Amino acid sequence: MSVPTLSQNTTHPPLPPTSHTPPHLLHTPHHVRHDPQAFPTHHDWQASAQAKHRVVMAPLTRYRADDDHVHTDLGLEYYSQRASTPGTMLITEGTFISKRAGGDPHIPALETDAQLAAWKKITDAVHAKGSFIVAQLWALGRQADPQFIAQEGYQYIGASDIPLEGKNVSPWGFYGGMRMTDPKPQFSYIIQKIKENHPDLAYIHIVEPRISGISDRVAYVDESNDFIREIWAPRTLLSAGAYNRETGIKAAERGEIPVFGRCFISNPDLPVRLEKNIPLTPYDRSTFYAHNSPKGYIDYPFATTSSREH
Repeated sequence: MSVPTLSQNTTHPPLPPTSHTPPHLLHTPHHVRHDPQAFPTHHDWQASAQAKHRVVMAPLTRYRADDDHVHTDLGLEYYSQRASTPGTMLITEGTFISKRAGGDPHIPALETDAQLAAWKKITDAVHAKGSFIVAQLWALGRQADPQFIAQEGYQYIGASDIPLEGKNVSPWGFYGGMRMTDPKPQFSYIIQKIKENHPDLAYIHIVEPRISGISDRVAYVDESNDFIREIWAPRTLLSAGAYNRETGIKAAERGEIPVFGRCFISNPDLPVRLEKNIPLTPYDRSTFYAHNSPKGYIDYPFATTSSREH
């Protein structure tokens, strides 16, 4: 699969003045070119697509695919709901590139005809809402469940023989036992090489130090992703990390694109709620990973007519 790229003739859009209301989250367009190979549809995605705001949905593992790693109508409804505000960019949950690269139940994949057909229905539904979707590809390696990968008929293998305690998703994360004393040299090198070798890469997506794995944490004073920002500028940067309306606006004012996860789970119309300052529906963490269940997946309410006029 090809990586979605920025339009070659597109520059970073200017931000409105800081006194502008409503805030920049909902009124700063951003251009992203979508590769037709990512999710093939009847639409012509060779042309640049314009996201109409900076409220992006994070990749969120939800365990709602069936036993064959095929999305059902639950997934179709879930993504359709969150595409309801035209111009919204959705990043899919981690999606296995193959059964061999899997190792966890009820995670969708992009390998068989049935899996591709299910994703095509979802993608067409998102496009019909005037929104966009990008696949986050996943190969577990040693992150796989050894018992489950054996049940799938494959050997449990990884890049090393060091047992895995979890997953590291940020230079500053402790989850998975992968935190190094000073992550800046290694991550500086990686980001610099990506910038040099992939001039058409659409964006990089970082996780702020206030998040480790799936948990919030208090970041130390010397923990910051600003070194990544300095290397990557002026190219497009997506940043995730327990954003709310206020901090999301500040990120947009810096020229970044804030990525929302848990708030998007419980608020399918999150861009509208942020624009109109409508109170958010609290999420129920106990339903995040409920296999094949609609509860906490497609049953969160949209804002009422009266609240939309708030």
